[in-house]
Amino acid sequence: MAATGTEQRGASTYYVSTPIYYVNDAPHLGHAYTTVAGDVLTRWHRQRGEKVWYLTGTDEHGQKIMRTAEANGVTPQEWCDKLVEEAWKPLWEHLEIANDDFIRTTQKRHTDRVQEFVQDLYDKGEIYQGGYEGPYCVGCEEYKTPGELLDGEGEFAGQKLCPIHKKPVEMLKEENYFFKLSEYGPRLLEHYENNPDFIQPESARNEVVNFVRQGLQDLSISRSTFDWGVPVPWDDKHVIYVWIDALLNYATAVGYGSDQAKFESTWPASVHLVGKDILRFHAVIWPAMLMANGLPLPGKIAANGWLMVGGEKMSKSNLTGIKPQDLTSHFGVDAYRWYFLRAIAFGQDGSFSWEDFSARYTSELANDFGNLASRVAAMVGKYFGGTLPEATAHGDAEQAVADGLAKAVAEADARIGDELDFAGGIAAVFDFIKQVNGYLTEQEPWKVAKDTSPEGQARLATILYTAAEALRGTAVLLAPVMPATCEKLWASLGAEAHLGPLADQRVQSAGTWGALPAGATVTKGEILFPRLEEPAKG
Repeated sequence: MAATGTEQRGASTYYVSTPIYYVNDAPHLGHAYTTVAGDVLTRWHRQRGEKVWYLTGTDEHGQKIMRTAEANGVTPQEWCDKLVEEAWKPLWEHLEIANDDFIRTTQKRHTDRVQEFVQDLYDKGEIYQGGYEGPYCVGCEEYKTPGELLDGEGEFAGQKLCPIHKKPVEMLKEENYFFKLSEYGPRLLEHYENNPDFIQPESARNEVVNFVRQGLQDLSISRSTFDWGVPVPWDDKHVIYVWIDALLNYATAVGYGSDQAKFESTWPASVHLVGKDILRFHAVIWPAMLMANGLPLPGKIAANGWLMVGGEKMSKSNLTGIKPQDLTSHFGVDAYRWYFLRAIAFGQDGSFSWEDFSARYTSELANDFGNLASRVAAMVGKYFGGTLPEATAHGDAEQAVADGLAKAVAEADARIGDELDFAGGIAAVFDFIKQVNGYLTEQEPWKVAKDTSPEGQARLATILYTAAEALRGTAVLLAPVMPATCEKLWASLGAEAHLGPLADQRVQSAGTWGALPAGATVTKGEILFPRLEEPAKG
């Protein structure tokens, strides 16, 4: 058996990947949820000053894609090209996803390397030829065990159903090539034990550990009943199983077998973000494949939960798929990015509702955050002609705000940057926003302004400087979540002229009090979060 190779991260890059998504249809909220999470995570690490690589892409081989293309009267390649260029890439651009690469599994840079990887395993004796018969779900592109299947009812009475897609499985019998997955159970369990954060959240880790402890079966890594896939290099009557092909994208995209310098500086991934329904592929099969080929394992496999609508997992197959554009056209892109990470604990299932989104938008974005920015800019304009005054009367109340910002920075950095607790990190920032609003309510600058004495004016100047400086720190902390909104706020505070672009600000120094200099020109720009219009009733 091949040596495992080092299992410690040695790369200098913070490398994050999403799953590569099937292109049998247009993306829905579930796809966007994972991709936005990866974008926020990588933007956060860029703001830490780290070298970052963010990968997403599309999974374009397999029986499901072939059948979808046939149903639409085009070739599989034509179908993939159309969906990628007209649906997937435009949506990521619309949602301000700052990915560094977009890999397609039909690209030669990928398919050639897949063949080399699999050939290497074959040459090492890790792959053998054999037969298999069992229930297969085309939607999952996976053989199922009998114990996983559901009994069909109604139109599917008497049939066995996939538990995820709720559709009948097909009984397949093939002569295939198999990877010796069964030999890797003990080594996987040892890795899980030595690296307790390898699979997150803990519930996902426990599921995988229990699954592996029950014993692993060898894995069929080829198919011979259709030809839409990467040919097995030593037997062109077979194509490589779509999941083996797909999992290798994380390595091929960063130079495996083609750019050794890039590969060594980027590999292994820091975080693979996956949906919990594909966790076993990523937390069992993928690390076993890497072990077999002597490559380092990723730092973390983080499984997010399902987005639920009406108690059903959001997916195309059960008709609960909602287009992200349905929401961004009403709430705006930044509010969309914010809502799903704020409202749903990453790693757990979460329910989406239009009513909850509207309520949170109005309460937290419009009233708490947007109104604070508007009030501060308006008062600096009214009382100081738009020039940020100097704080000469800094006291206990102001120090409490300064301390609150430092606390928010520390908590948000730990939760988002290290723990992938987006909801907790964003909540820490919004708790600080509430604190600043409370500070203004208590200090009543509109009343202090009536005191025209030097002491009164110094007090007013200090209150408004404190609020503006609090907004400066807030803009840095929320930039990864709401980049366009925070750029507007940064411009409104006159920060760029004195501190440089928002993108160059560091999370670690966001809580250093007094960074925004007196004399900055504060302007009241457009409303950050406009009042929502009621959607038309159809």
